[in-house]
Amino acid sequence: MKIKQLMISGAVALSALGGFIGSAKAHDLMLPGAAFAIACDNGGSYVLRSRPVLAPGQIVTGELRLSPRHAIPVRLIPMGDGYRYAGRGVWLDGINDQALLYLRKDQPIPCVVSRI
Repeated sequence: MKIKQLMISGAVALSALGGFIGSAKAHDLMLPGAAFAIACDNGGSYVLRSRPVLAPGQIVTGELRLSPRHAIPVRLIPMGDGYRYAGRGVWLDGINDQALLYLRKDQPIPCVVSRI
């Protein structure tokens, strides 16, 4: 009888420990968001903030602040060597710190992107 109780209590303890370790691993995989300053040739300065993701490979979303009161939701689209943050009617194409901001379809604005 004691062996059965010992096995049951051991199984319960292992499952609780496994749940604790599983949650610790999920928390360790959380990738924080980032903020970027975008300085453009048109004299505009914009801020791009990405939201945190829970695991690598998850969709990265964020917001592009065009003014203090106007933010556009954007999504990261990997583009081979570069990246694209695209939102409704606006997108930012770049490689490293050089980017083109499209506020209108056929009028790209050269920009420099730096991490805040």
